[in-house]
Amino acid sequence: MGLTKQYLRYVASAVFGVIGSQKANIAYVTLRGGEKGRYVAVAACEQVFIWDVRKGEKVLILQGQKHEVTFLCASPDGIHLAVGYEDGAVRIFSLLNGESNVSFNGHKTAVSAMHYDSLGARLVTGSRDTDVIVWDIINECGLYRLKGHKDVITEALFLKDKNILVTSSKDSFVKWWDLDTQHCFKTMVGHRSEVWGMVLLNQENRLLTGSADSELRAWDIDYLQEEKAEGETKGNDSVLEIFTRTLKDEILRLTKIKASAKIRWVDCLSCVGGELKVALLLQNNTVETYSLKTSDNTPTANKTSRLTLGGHRTDVRTLAFSSDNLAVLSASGDTVKVWNRSTLQVIRTMVCEYALCSLFVPGDRQIILGTKSGKLQIFELASGSLLETVDAHSGALWSLCLAPDQRGIVTGSADKKVKFWEFELIKDEGSSSGQKRLTLNHTRTLQLEEDILCVKFSPDNRLLAVSLLDCTVKVFYTDTLKFFLSLYGHKLPVLCLDISHDNTLIATGSADRNVKIWGLDFGDCHRSMFAHDDSVMFLQFLPKTHLFFTAGKDKKIKQWDADKFQLVQTLEGHHREVWCLTISPNGDHIAREAEFEEDMAKGDAPVVPGETEGEAAPAAKKTVETVKAAERIMEALEIYREESRKMEEHKYACQNAANKIPPPKPNPILVAFGNPSQYVLDVIKKVRSSELEVSLLVLPFPYVPELLRLFNGYIHQGLEVELVCRCLFFLLKIHFGQISSNQMMLSVIDELRTNTVTKVREIRDVMGFNSAALQFLQREIESKEDVMFFTDATGQLEEKKRKRRRRERAILTIA
Repeated sequence: MGLTKQYLRYVASAVFGVIGSQKANIAYVTLRGGEKGRYVAVAACEQVFIWDVRKGEKVLILQGQKHEVTFLCASPDGIHLAVGYEDGAVRIFSLLNGESNVSFNGHKTAVSAMHYDSLGARLVTGSRDTDVIVWDIINECGLYRLKGHKDVITEALFLKDKNILVTSSKDSFVKWWDLDTQHCFKTMVGHRSEVWGMVLLNQENRLLTGSADSELRAWDIDYLQEEKAEGETKGNDSVLEIFTRTLKDEILRLTKIKASAKIRWVDCLSCVGGELKVALLLQNNTVETYSLKTSDNTPTANKTSRLTLGGHRTDVRTLAFSSDNLAVLSASGDTVKVWNRSTLQVIRTMVCEYALCSLFVPGDRQIILGTKSGKLQIFELASGSLLETVDAHSGALWSLCLAPDQRGIVTGSADKKVKFWEFELIKDEGSSSGQKRLTLNHTRTLQLEEDILCVKFSPDNRLLAVSLLDCTVKVFYTDTLKFFLSLYGHKLPVLCLDISHDNTLIATGSADRNVKIWGLDFGDCHRSMFAHDDSVMFLQFLPKTHLFFTAGKDKKIKQWDADKFQLVQTLEGHHREVWCLTISPNGDHIAREAEFEEDMAKGDAPVVPGETEGEAAPAAKKTVETVKAAERIMEALEIYREESRKMEEHKYACQNAANKIPPPKPNPILVAFGNPSQYVLDVIKKVRSSELEVSLLVLPFPYVPELLRLFNGYIHQGLEVELVCRCLFFLLKIHFGQISSNQMMLSVIDELRTNTVTKVREIRDVMGFNSAALQFLQREIESKEDVMFFTDATGQLEEKKRKRRRRERAILTIA
């Protein structure tokens, strides 16, 4: 067996350059009792950033996993933030420590709407899968799934005084749900197009909806007590009637806010004194906040803050590392930024033309950009100023490369020319002290027949590789510019290439989605590999290795071994096309501008026996975690059965044997628990609360009778009564037919009924006693605090009197 080659593993370390992702909304939050309206939460790819809009600083990062954030909703108490993701998952974060201990998994696709009830005890979520799910935050489980809409859910609202839910969708309908019975009792069909949002007004007596037809519709909500027929008992049934009316005299437009770019999301916050704060998330990666006084006759919106420094306004098109591995350059269509790699803070921001390529000048004091207009721009980092703009080419300057001797650069452009440049220091005419500045001196030109897309020197400065629009790569001698090799085989133009450190291999990436590895001695193709599902945009070798990275428009970064022609690893994390990447000179860091589910979780959703398809369904869904949890429960029950069989055999053998027989050796897993039944309970306790029902749902019925007998013992001993009752009632609900028809289970069910009622009453009594004791302690503490307050006030008054007497004595003494 041959030696196994080992590779270094690259993992995601940070996200920067993002102020707010456009896919998720913006939401006001409160941190540790801070000022209302000072902090906003925005999505940043798979993470959530909390920004202090007054200081323009990032104060908290809520770490995500691999899926993009699609919706944010703050809890009424301001302590928690619900975050919805692209895969349908929902996680509840604490804004006190930034950690997430509660997660729900019920939707199949991206979460599109979320809202808490007034107490923060329930959360409703809507998704692109057209389902609405109500979750119990306290019990950390799903209550029910509501089906009825035919398109993406856009909004979901709880009513405060009634157990009613209102939902809107792109299917043009607004539905009213009775949460006591989980059915839709009213569907509003007055909209002619998608309903994008709605809000409840006037103590929830009016519903205001907005749709794609550019109209706002207002609906009055009246609850009328239903008249009962003679002889019929009166109950609490009610009828909902909805009327429309003109809004001209009731809803007035306060003002118009003109943002600096297209508005993507908005959030409003009403503060004391009639102040209205508005936060806008713009299309160009910017957050703006405004404030206005609603009590004024003509309110004017004043811009209070603008978050721009932390990111680019347009797509990042080029990246470069400094020679000391400490700084990262990024350039877009209007600005170039230099970042500190360790702190992720912006060091310099400079205005530039549309940049396509870039590099640090040796010494890391200047940077050079190649632009879409064919110019070379030289910037000085110390002052952040533009030193010079050189009209280098007449077409887009697609590529530039630093010479191996670090004395100059080479540029390639759409004007079909390759130009060589040398660094020079000339006297700065604008400097009074006679200082010198960097410039570029054009030395040679190589004229070709096609547009040039990429240029690269070999590390020994002997060869120059040039990729052309005709899908070929031509290799020239650097000193004489004579033709050496032509590499042809790609079906579409080569967009990127690189040469290995030992000058033996050249790798090319093309718009045909393939990567080819060539020998530089004869130009032979060693291997052609299908690399990405879209165009290969960037390719670079790791320093001093034959390993290289590729970036593609399929949102992926991949590492390859050019000797074994195999894929080493795939880095998923980007949610849009990857335009470029750069590798630090030491090879430890990669800067770059990501979904699968296990086979075991695929397939149809679990079916609840006895339930037909309707408006209500179980909230959670089958996932990898629920299947694994069910397998752990089954494994624990198997161990329990095996240990019980051993004990029975030992007991029977002891009864029939003359001498004492030593007990069998227990399973090593049970050594820490002692009792096999305790191990089963511990396994159930470790299942996440939000996944418990689905885990029990996929549990085969042959395990259920054994589980019910164990539940009876747990309840009798008073072990985890609340958890056990929850599991018991769910199993009885889904397996009612099979359990009730099993004569052997009747005695167990009867014992469970007696024990459950007794223990639940005991727990209720204990909770009532504890609640009364806590209320008593609260009254005692409040009364003591009042006494202490008045004592402190009296003491302060006496101290003031003493000071006044001393001052009077001093005046008399002086007199």
